[in-house]
Amino acid sequence: MSLLALCPSERGLLQHVIRHAPSGRECCRAQALLWLADGDSPQEFADHLGVTRQTLYNWVHRFQERGGANVLERLKDGPRSGRPPTALGIIDSVIAAVIEEDPRPYGYHSTVWTAPLLQHYLRDTHGLDVSRKSVSRAIDRLGYRWKRPRYVLASRPGTWRQAKGGSRPGWRSAAARSC
Repeated sequence: MSLLALCPSERGLLQHVIRHAPSGRECCRAQALLWLADGDSPQEFADHLGVTRQTLYNWVHRFQERGGANVLERLKDGPRSGRPPTALGIIDSVIAAVIEEDPRPYGYHSTVWTAPLLQHYLRDTHGLDVSRKSVSRAIDRLGYRWKRPRYVLASRPGTWRQAKGGSRPGWRSAAARSC
């Protein structure tokens, strides 16, 4: 007895997903569903795929529960618990409004905005408690780039001797004779 019964059209769509899946997760789930529809042991394939047997049962339940959607939608992840991403899109407009300005009028002792400084500004002024990484991502989305110093060590221009006062090839010997 198989855990899952698939009609021929669903089987064909799952095989198509295996060949042309946009991500490895959907491909893995489609393969597992085909194996389970063939009546194979769930424990064997759970071990083979590196997931628990309960995960396979969850995939089957989700696939059957979403019967009206297309196959790719039926294979996607379920809703996840946890804190939702709150900073995405919210802090972009706030940062864009302030990043061109000088931070000193806002009470900061700096002439340029940095990610930690913007993090403090968002918390103190707008009550948004976001991470430094969220601020950095927002700055990237806005198209700003941090200015980094360029360290060029031990590279002298070709005219450095002339700048130091020695333009003649034999200037050292002439300077030594005059002493």
